[in-house]
Amino acid sequence: MKLKPLNDRVLVKRLEGEEVTKGGIIIPDSAKEKPMKGEVVAVGPGKVDDDGKKIKMTVDKGDKVLFNKYAGTELKIDGEEFLMMREDDILAIIED
Repeated sequence: MKLKPLNDRVLVKRLEGEEVTKGGIIIPDSAKEKPMKGEVVAVGPGKVDDDGKKIKMTVDKGDKVLFNKYAGTELKIDGEEFLMMREDDILAIIED
């Protein structure tokens, strides 16, 4: 299924969290927090300002991003979990 976000919405797939701490302690699934970073899968065309001008999106498909802990709406598409969020919920783009 193809999904095209509207306006300033972004579809993000969470990146897996670390399973072992830097000290070598294995973190069980019950103690893991959901990661607050992910990869942008799809972006909308951008929002429209009060004058009717379209504001271009800052993020692009394939960008790795950090987002708010409680950002977005969880979706399950073809058995995979995604988050649909506004671009404002994205805090930063991770550059390698």
